[in-house]
Amino acid sequence: MTHDDGTPMIETRGLSKSFTLHVQGEIKLAVLAGVDLSVGAGECVVLDGPSGVGKSTLMRTLYGNYRADAGAILVRHAGSQVDLVTASPRLALDLRRRTLGYISQFLRVIPRVPTLEVVAEPLRVRGLDGQEARERAGALLERLALPHRLWSLSPVTFSGGEQQRVNIARGLLAAHPILLVDEPTASLDAANRSIVVTLLQEARAAGTAIVAICHDPAAREALATRFYSLPSRELAA
Repeated sequence: MTHDDGTPMIETRGLSKSFTLHVQGEIKLAVLAGVDLSVGAGECVVLDGPSGVGKSTLMRTLYGNYRADAGAILVRHAGSQVDLVTASPRLALDLRRRTLGYISQFLRVIPRVPTLEVVAEPLRVRGLDGQEARERAGALLERLALPHRLWSLSPVTFSGGEQQRVNIARGLLAAHPILLVDEPTASLDAANRSIVVTLLQEARAAGTAIVAICHDPAAREALATRFYSLPSRELAA
């Protein structure tokens, strides 16, 4: 399924990204080469391929953390297509705020900020009333079975699984139309994996376009509408 007018929610055309290994004789590592990927509303495309093939690089490039060497990243934003590769910093920031979400493997937050505020922050930056943002954040934390006693504490002291649930809550709360998800169940037990998979299935059913890295077999099969295989990378002098 695509956007109402037939436009994919996110699409790459000829996307390429390489890194130069300066300490290894200036070897050029071509991690992504000519990647063509199209994801419509309500799809979950799980990236396939062995470790080291470039899945995480693709995710970071899709989000704009890495700048592409060539190609386009076309994102459906505010009723039009925006090329993230050529977008101004201001437009890229607005795109992330309203359209393109990213749930990474690791939680990065300012120390001493309470968990409830960390999760609510994406809604507050959009101008939502602070109390309503906190109420929505709390409801999602309850679904993710994070104990109330932790909500007033900074998540920097939490276990890996607790931090991951905070990260997932923060990423899902804003209900971005496009969501990049990197190993959402890696640090979770079976019960919490099931909760996260259900939440992502609900987001997909609501029309979110999802690109995911997921190595857990059960989660992959439950979430994926299709798989996308990345070619093996090559070294070039």
